[in-house]
Amino acid sequence: MLPEKEIRENLFHIASETDFNSLALRVFRFQVEQNAVYARFVKSLKIDPASVTHYEAIPFLPIELFKTLPVVCGTLSGTETIFTSSGTTGQTTSSHYVKYPELYLESFLKGFERVYGDVRDYCILALLPNYLERTGSSLVFMFDELIRRSGHPSGGFYLHNIHDLMVTLQREQEKKQKILLLGVTYALLDLADTGLTLNDQVIVMETGGMKGRRKEMVKEEVHAILKEKFGIAAVHSEYGMTELLSQAYSSANGLFSCPPWMRVLVRDANDPFHYLAPGRSGGINVIDLANVYSCSFIETKDLGKIHGASGFEILGRFDNSDLRGCNLMIG
Repeated sequence: MLPEKEIRENLFHIASETDFNSLALRVFRFQVEQNAVYARFVKSLKIDPASVTHYEAIPFLPIELFKTLPVVCGTLSGTETIFTSSGTTGQTTSSHYVKYPELYLESFLKGFERVYGDVRDYCILALLPNYLERTGSSLVFMFDELIRRSGHPSGGFYLHNIHDLMVTLQREQEKKQKILLLGVTYALLDLADTGLTLNDQVIVMETGGMKGRRKEMVKEEVHAILKEKFGIAAVHSEYGMTELLSQAYSSANGLFSCPPWMRVLVRDANDPFHYLAPGRSGGINVIDLANVYSCSFIETKDLGKIHGASGFEILGRFDNSDLRGCNLMIG
């Protein structure tokens, strides 16, 4: 059996920490063999893949390398989809080469329904102006498919037509329809400023991002404003990124939980190979085993902390970190 076939057959059937560790090691060894960028990175650290027996000892690839190198297993030939990150003018963006979009499809569908149940129960309204104004957004790809699968005739994307969105929200609330309202942060704040109130049938989910439209605020402040103005008890959040194929969700209090095939570790900001105990803040490392044909072990630029056995919190971003950890790959 081909290694990747065995990995894919077991990916969404992880039932224990032992299962996760076993599959993470198989993915690690497969990617060291097949991903030239990751293999070079591991070699530069003088790490023997055969000596790694636990996922905490696996090297995490700095996310910045997605901006300059093709982080993909095998060759780029046959790549079906390329997801790209957003960025300001002149900024280098990341590219994620996705050989099998159906794997992303299965990952986000299973991840969504694990938290929210059957997507067909919802009218999904996506307020994502900055994402819709460019191509290559993995978030738009995901919610386009979720909207399609929900089958609700009023579901869809909204760019700047806030009035139409308000009319739809009012109408579907009167029908007591379950609604998922997803939006980039600044657009949700703009919507909240209209005086619109929402009932408990509406889940408001923010994806982050001011994009220079408003002053930057910490998540707690954003959520407090949205809860007060919309008249709702909680604001949900989605944690994902261009370079991954899985998402974590937060339904309250800013605490995210991962699906079984995903893990978050918190590294010491001064020692990327030392992991911190729950309650201490540091850099976020993500394991996404669905990222079989790219790299499943990503060192992000996010700051956070772990709470208890399974929850984590995002606190912000590292500053001036574009080349931190990447100097071994230069030259």
